[in-house]
Amino acid sequence: MWQPRKALGSTLLLTLLACRNSAPGPSTTTTTTRPPATSSTTTTMRPPTTTTTTTTTRPPTTTTSSTKSTTTTTMVGDPGPVTGLHYAPNNNFDSSGNYSPGTAGFNLADVSSVSDLDSLPSGVKGLVWLGLCNGADSSFINAVQPFIGDPKLFGFYLMDEPDPTGQWAPLCRAANLMAESDWIHAHVPGAQTFIVMMNFDASTSPTYANTYNPGNSHVDLYGLDPYPCRTEMNGCDYAMIPAAVAAAEAAGIPRGSIVPVYQTFGGGGWSDDGGGTYTLPTSSQELQILATWAPLVPHPVFDYAYAWGTQNADQALESSTGLQAVFSTHNQ
Repeated sequence: MWQPRKALGSTLLLTLLACRNSAPGPSTTTTTTRPPATSSTTTTMRPPTTTTTTTTTRPPTTTTSSTKSTTTTTMVGDPGPVTGLHYAPNNNFDSSGNYSPGTAGFNLADVSSVSDLDSLPSGVKGLVWLGLCNGADSSFINAVQPFIGDPKLFGFYLMDEPDPTGQWAPLCRAANLMAESDWIHAHVPGAQTFIVMMNFDASTSPTYANTYNPGNSHVDLYGLDPYPCRTEMNGCDYAMIPAAVAAAEAAGIPRGSIVPVYQTFGGGGWSDDGGGTYTLPTSSQELQILATWAPLVPHPVFDYAYAWGTQNADQALESSTGLQAVFSTHNQ
């Protein structure tokens, strides 16, 4: 299911998914651009693009999302996956150029310029947003070259929810991602390549079949973004998380290459694929999201909280002291 991103996402372009029970025939929505980084402020829209485009919503399905209530367990300490790198995109820099998510322990920044990267405090690395899928052409090489040799570079966010069919977003061929990833591996030693996967079915029955995996794209890391907290669930359907991991493994993505994406947004203008809207998780719900991910992907290369910055009249980490407290503990 198409999700709002960033930094979505930063994988938010913001595409609203029609309810799965709507009449056949995709509707049309208008995506928003990801502003170019001409200053020290990075704002990523989900999925970010460099131009304004119009895309259609995901295909309707016959899957019916049932309303369910879920309970959470009170937990002591941090129950989540263990990793040394934590990423929360959107609005990462304040008006003075300071890296804002660092106050909650995030140490992998959403950047799109060398000046942003070089301004990061000690101990913080940068994940560079590219949003390019035309292969290793001159535009791609020119975008990557300025970052070569920068000691603060972690890697490159190639695409957010790329579409190998071209039906729901601009066509992004696996071969093009392979060419980009191979070029980076050859010319930027140690840099990681990353995408967030697009789900081609309902959130309750996800599939990534015939899309991307390490064999056909040479991409290093793959974000999965099941967002379980929704109005129609009267809480959160945590079963979406293991379903997404199982679907990724079935598509050829090993667990060691999966990056968990945690829901840290809600409200605003985003619609989900079950006929409702996303809700900002409570602190206890966020702990349950972390606990659900932990046995599935216990030691990811990095983890991803979507999102730090607010957009489209929603709420996110930057405006939630409760969730910031959860992640301050988790990110230690």
